[in-house]
Amino acid sequence: MINKIYHSMDEAVADITDGSTILFGGFGGAGVAYELILALYSQGAKKIIGVSNNPGYHEEGIAKLIFHDRLSKLVCSFPNNKQSYVFIEKYNQGKIDMELLPQGTLAERIRAGGVGIEAFFTPTGAGTEVAVGKEEREFNGVPCILEKAIRGDYAFIKAKKADRWGNLVYNKSGRNFNPLMAMAGRITIAEVDEIVEVGELDPETIVTPGIFVQRVVKRSGL
Repeated sequence: MINKIYHSMDEAVADITDGSTILFGGFGGAGVAYELILALYSQGAKKIIGVSNNPGYHEEGIAKLIFHDRLSKLVCSFPNNKQSYVFIEKYNQGKIDMELLPQGTLAERIRAGGVGIEAFFTPTGAGTEVAVGKEEREFNGVPCILEKAIRGDYAFIKAKKADRWGNLVYNKSGRNFNPLMAMAGRITIAEVDEIVEVGELDPETIVTPGIFVQRVVKRSGL
């Protein structure tokens, strides 16, 4: 019987090792797997390469990991929010590296990783600092740069509901990067508000099929 339910956040992140690449779902504060991130902080893994739309706010979410020097690099689109002062300070101190990407490019690189496309050409960023060190070609007179797929050793996903097979339903804007990252993670861990019986989820509402999810854990809501 397929059962991907884990009993605790700690159990779900126990095997994450130093140097792992982790995809952190979320857009701003919506759709962030906060309890999984706290469990990872307690677990102790370091030198993590994080992929996230932004570096968290104040000292919450991945900002907590950054504050305690647990991330060695962040791949993101929006690092310079005034509430992201932890990342800004650590970056200026040289304690964390950053790869800055246009938001659409970040999303497409993650999507490519999930569907098996190794690289693609895009005009976004051509002729800017984003293009430095990347292959450039012209298509129909349009200059483009080569962007490589992003995949994670793990993906931290936040969803509204799941069943024991790992099928996921999201809550409105909490959907954001989560479905793409779920596909691109070798081991995708879903933090969910509610776990229901198989068959209770309307198939038309399932955004992430269980084939992309390896672990499901219910959040405490604390």
